[in-house]
Amino acid sequence: MAPRKGLGAPALATVGATSDHGRNPQTNAIDDQTRRIVLVGNPNVGKSALFTALTGHHVTVSNYPGTTVEITRGRLRIGSDNAEVVDSPGVNSLLALTEDEQVTSALVASLRGNPNAVVVQVADAKNLRRALLITLELGQIEVPTVLDLNMTDEAEGHGFEIDTQGLSEALGVPVCRTVATRARGVEELVAAISRARVPLNHFALPEEARPAVARLKAGVASELGAVDLRVVARYTEALLARADSLVKSYVRRRRGPTGAWLHPDRLAHVLGALSVHPVWGWPMLFLALGAVYLFVGRLGAGTLVDLLEHGLFGRLINPAVGALFARVPWPFVRDLFVGPYGLVTVGLTYGLAIILPIVATFFLAFGIAEDSGYLPRLAAMLDRLFRAIGLNGKAVLPMVLGLGCDTMATMTTRILATRKERLIATLMLALGVPCSAQLGVLLAMVSVVPASAACVWLISVMATVVVVGWLAARVLPGQVGLFVLELPPMRMPGLGNVLAKTAARVEWYLREAVPLFLVGTFLLFVLDRVGALPGLIRIGEPIVVGLLGLPREAAEAFLIGFLRRDFAATRLFDMARGVAGLTTIQLVVSMVTITLFIPCIANVFIIVKERGWRVAAAITAFVFPLAFAVGGLVRWAMVAAGTWGVR
Repeated sequence: MAPRKGLGAPALATVGATSDHGRNPQTNAIDDQTRRIVLVGNPNVGKSALFTALTGHHVTVSNYPGTTVEITRGRLRIGSDNAEVVDSPGVNSLLALTEDEQVTSALVASLRGNPNAVVVQVADAKNLRRALLITLELGQIEVPTVLDLNMTDEAEGHGFEIDTQGLSEALGVPVCRTVATRARGVEELVAAISRARVPLNHFALPEEARPAVARLKAGVASELGAVDLRVVARYTEALLARADSLVKSYVRRRRGPTGAWLHPDRLAHVLGALSVHPVWGWPMLFLALGAVYLFVGRLGAGTLVDLLEHGLFGRLINPAVGALFARVPWPFVRDLFVGPYGLVTVGLTYGLAIILPIVATFFLAFGIAEDSGYLPRLAAMLDRLFRAIGLNGKAVLPMVLGLGCDTMATMTTRILATRKERLIATLMLALGVPCSAQLGVLLAMVSVVPASAACVWLISVMATVVVVGWLAARVLPGQVGLFVLELPPMRMPGLGNVLAKTAARVEWYLREAVPLFLVGTFLLFVLDRVGALPGLIRIGEPIVVGLLGLPREAAEAFLIGFLRRDFAATRLFDMARGVAGLTTIQLVVSMVTITLFIPCIANVFIIVKERGWRVAAAITAFVFPLAFAVGGLVRWAMVAAGTWGVR
């Protein structure tokens, strides 16, 4: 039995939160000077929601695993002293098999022997067996712990009655109940931190597992990935057997919610089953995509863009700013702000009037999809398809996150088990997954071409991604990991959570993306002012005009596309709506080429950070020529088909 250890009164104060993006797990070690409360638990149990309740700092709270792939820190706002709260990536076991699990394992190992640190293990009250596996592992590592049974409202709705007092006595640690999304039980949890103890060890550690746990205690996370899977399986089996006995002793299941077939829980269960059905899952997917298209492509890119671009900016802001700068005697300053490449007439108009309504509607739709629990079911349904390109269904999560931001999605490839999978997923994100801003513009472009032309764009991009993925799966060495993913319950999206996430993501867009639109516009202004822009356009003409068949002015878009791909897409979309316009073939070729373009310079930097310079250089050198080659091939095929006229 492990020795009993306690912790002094919890530390408390209020400050903002920060994130540690580094890949070396040792950089996240906990020192002995600062009081820290580390949130640990399985994926999708509400750690991020609890972090928000404890610190007041919003982080992404989603109904699917893999949201947190880094260490997030904030100050506890409940109480009087100073303490830091740390949110860690979700783990299924502290014997880590993936990069994000290694981060959490090293973090937990660094707490051992630290009198100022405590683990708050966040558990899904509906799935105690899985949670108690980690509780027993924390006992083996000898870390002071408080067990928090989160989502108790859902557990009660499913008919679970948990004897928290009996469970606390059996485990030797405080056991609390919370509903983190509503901040229910949070104060009681904070009060229990001062009573944290090392969980009791309920079984003798298997002999073959002792070296692995010894390495875990020492915090050597880099060695944990080499643990024999058979050892992990035997170790886990023994822990789960003990967890089963604890669950049977202290959890009672009564009859669940009764009533009509249309009870919300019953409907959620039926929809959850249909979403992963091999037949009915596909109609549900197409219905979801159609709804997103109507909401983002029609409402966002159509109605809202017209209101902002032609109404607010076209009739009010741009004329007012133009009249203001007409009084400025210096042509250079006038052109800088309201000229053909003006910061207001182009940069802000693009960033706020055209892109903002598109990304805002997309973020809202994305928030509803992730909060409902549909995304992990999509991963389960697409597992077989993804294996053809050297991945498994778990890779759906980074891909879907890439529709929001490829930069952050590249970081989430850490949740994939093998280096081969992480490399392929990183390549797929850079090649064929448009970020939210670009996707919104593409949906707007789709709305102005025939359905058959839109299909050409979609099929061309998908075929390129599949072929490249298939080849990468056979060229790159390594294995595809096992597909183990939790399917959280389908639930009605929480309006407050969805709106909060949408607001946070829009804030990110305004802070990170809009300045880059201004930088891109300024770069075009400078190049035009010094007379270099016409020369660069002439250099790009053999590719842009000769290969792709686009107007020579499109070279501007691709030039800025090196800085930010959605700016290039917006420029092409603006050209399509201009007086000269673009033909159907030119629109499709533009869409294909810009979709396959490297996302943005920030994405290149994050690839460098996650995978190294060589991988980043190889992906960049591969994607750019491939994008133009596929665009030229699509143009040739459409001209040869003779279905669409060429102007």
